[in-house]
Amino acid sequence: MIFVFDLDGTICFQGQPLDEEITDALKFCEELGHEIIFASARPIRDMLPVIPKDFHSCRMIGSNGAFTFVEGKIEVEFLKASIQTQIMELITQHQLAYLADSDWDYAYSGSEDHPMYRGINSEKKAKRLAIEQLNGFSKVLLFDPPSHVKEFIHTLPVTIFEYKEEKIIDICSNHLNKVKGLNRLGIQQYIAFGNDVNDLLMFQQAQHSVCVGMHEVGNYAAERVEQKEVALKIKNLAQHWASNTVFTN
Repeated sequence: MIFVFDLDGTICFQGQPLDEEITDALKFCEELGHEIIFASARPIRDMLPVIPKDFHSCRMIGSNGAFTFVEGKIEVEFLKASIQTQIMELITQHQLAYLADSDWDYAYSGSEDHPMYRGINSEKKAKRLAIEQLNGFSKVLLFDPPSHVKEFIHTLPVTIFEYKEEKIIDICSNHLNKVKGLNRLGIQQYIAFGNDVNDLLMFQQAQHSVCVGMHEVGNYAAERVEQKEVALKIKNLAQHWASNTVFTN
C-alpha cells in the first residue's frame, strides 16, 4: 500500500526535522513493503531539509500539488501569467507582506521574526530575489491581508487555502491540490495522514485516513490521533495493510 504523509503538524513539528520515533516508524512501514510519499504545503526546497536523507528517494508532492518530485527531478505548475500580474499589482497597491515561490528560488517581504521564516531556504541553496525576478509563481502566500483583498482573491480562478489561525492566504493554480498531485503520479489508492484544511480532499478519497490533532478537518478523516500517538499509529496501520491483499500503484 502507499502511505501519504503531510509534514507540518502531522509528522514534523515546530518546523523541526522528523524525530527518531517517526523516522523509525516510516522505516518499519517501508520494511513491510509499503511506499512512503510526502505531500506538503512546503515547496520541495523546504521539504527536503526536514526529511531524513534516507527518504530523499521517495516521491513527493510540494506546495499542495504545484510540485512533484520523482527520482530527484522537480516538475512544477506555475500560476497563469495574468494571475501573477494581478497578484503583484495587489501586493504593490496594498503593501502586502508575502512569500512567492518559483521552481526553486523565492521572494519574501514578511518579517524575519515570523515563525515561518526559519523554514524558508534553511539550507541556503536557493536565492532570495525580488518578486519580479522570479521565473514564475508556483505559490504565493499573503500574510494577514485585509478583508477586501481576500474578497478579491476569491474572485480569481485560483486555488486558495486559508489558514485562519496563522492569518495566511495560500494561492496556487486553479484546481491544484494534493490529490491532483497524487493523480499526476498515477496514485489512486493510499492511506493518508494529515492535519489541516489542505488535507481534506486526501482524507475524502483515501482508503483510510488519519487526522493528527483536533483541527475541524478531522471530521472528514476515519480517525484522529494525538501527536504522541502518530508513530505507533503508522506502525499499526503498516502491519494491518501488510496483512491485507491490496493493490498498489
